Amino acid sequence: MSCSECYKYKERIIYQNCWSEHGFTLVEMLIAMAVGAVVMIGVMTAFTTQHKTYLVQDDVVEMQQNLRVALDLITSEIRTAGYDPTGNADAGIVTATPGRLGFTLDLSGDGDTNDANEEITIGFADGDDSEPNGIVDSGFASVGRNTGTATGIGGSGFQPVAENFYGIEFLYILEDATQVLNPTTAQLDTIRSIVVSLLAVNSGTDAKFTNSITYTTGSGATWGPFNDNRRRRLLVTTINCRNLGL
Repeated sequence: MSCSECYKYKERIIYQNCWSEHGFTLVEMLIAMAVGAVVMIGVMTAFTTQHKTYLVQDDVVEMQQNLRVALDLITSEIRTAGYDPTGNADAGIVTATPGRLGFTLDLSGDGDTNDANEEITIGFADGDDSEPNGIVDSGFASVGRNTGTATGIGGSGFQPVAENFYGIEFLYILEDATQVLNPTTAQLDTIRSIVVSLLAVNSGTDAKFTNSITYTTGSGATWGPFNDNRRRRLLVTTINCRNLGL
């Protein structure tokens, strides 16, 4: 290698070493920070959106679960109304209003309805539905049952089963297919099916959602629109009274 070539080679190494010791320029740092900020904003926006979606879906799932629990309870209870294996207990429906259903059964099979859990009322507690008309006095409340009295549902006997309900309606179908909301005393023994309407309420609120929906019950009554930030679900189903009319 000639002296001139050796000199150029050494100069190139010195230049590369000097360049390798240099950091980022201010412009490069600003660009990197700007790109990082855009990426972080995108990540946070996606996270916030997904989190809000999760919360809404979680509340909806909870509301639907409450509906299923309430329906399972009411269905199983109504199907036991009038259970009378001896035929001597005179069991049957004793209270039938749009918002409250009361009935007796001979659970122990001893020929009467005087034992525990043989007189049941379904609806809202007196403290939540004071009229009672099947619509909570304020906000929402638990649907439940009361044992021991078929004319009221207050006191320590009330057992909440499913939370966050706005309304419950019982529509009674008689043996001649007539549908009534307030059966007379003479009609109680002719009830064969019950149309149950349940309106569940989302426990959480969504400021971007306005509920302007009108909900129609089995009888044709309307609930709403509420024009608030809560979602709701209406369930209407017909339950046959297996032990009535036998």
